[in-house]
Amino acid sequence: MTVPEVVLDENHSWPTHGTYEYTAYYHSRQEVVGFDEFRAQRERPAYDFAVIGAGPIGAALAYKLATDWPHSRVLLVEKNWAEPDRIVGELMQPAGCQAIERLGLRTVFSDIGAVPVHGYYISYRGQSIYVPYMQRAGEQLRGVSFHHGRLVMNLRAACKAQANITCVEGSVTELLGDGAKRITRVRGVRVGPSRTTADSASVDVDARVLTFVCDGITSQFRKQLNDRPVEMISHFCGLVLEHEPVDSATYFDGPTGTTEHVARPAPGVANPLPMPHNGNV
Repeated sequence: MTVPEVVLDENHSWPTHGTYEYTAYYHSRQEVVGFDEFRAQRERPAYDFAVIGAGPIGAALAYKLATDWPHSRVLLVEKNWAEPDRIVGELMQPAGCQAIERLGLRTVFSDIGAVPVHGYYISYRGQSIYVPYMQRAGEQLRGVSFHHGRLVMNLRAACKAQANITCVEGSVTELLGDGAKRITRVRGVRVGPSRTTADSASVDVDARVLTFVCDGITSQFRKQLNDRPVEMISHFCGLVLEHEPVDSATYFDGPTGTTEHVARPAPGVANPLPMPHNGNV
């Protein structure tokens, strides 16, 4: 089968082109309040929203809350504001890109080496086929590939730029609210240092409207909010190959050349994850 040639998008409004408006905040720590400083504040503002975790969901949510309700106060608590180094979610499908745009973060893929994705190129034993994304209303849908940590940092940069978001480096140790074993209504959070011990100090913070728990699948609060047990049915394994050449540059080159790394996820691995004694997969 002859694979049709794909012309890469040259529209400079496409989100991987141009400059990200919050680039100056990417590495900035000035907007991040350490726990000791946060605890020492004599006049702490009353918060409307508390968001636990500044990963993709938490950071995007905090930004949307702050921009949709500019007179509100948002508390965003994250254990570590350094750039994450992990393999997870390196390809965003067209629906995800459209959702990002609706959040007001159209340019979030800029300045992080992201590459537009037009579909799938499948090669097997010398044969290949191109499976493009569908068209809708005459528009060719596109996805985007990127480094997970860089996208997270761009999302966090957008949060740092909002005057009504307080970015705190710390750990939420407890949800404050009604109920004993299972909380029926969350009224706020108890914040401690990133590395907490039995003797660690803490600060209780009220969230008058809503508290959002966005600290991942291993969240310590899951059992407090949901009676259903979590079953780990598979694991995601990935391999980062530095400067690995790709089979067809037609489909994988971005507007400024190939991305620096290629992350190739392995198929779903059954549970439990096989591990040799040295801890390597």
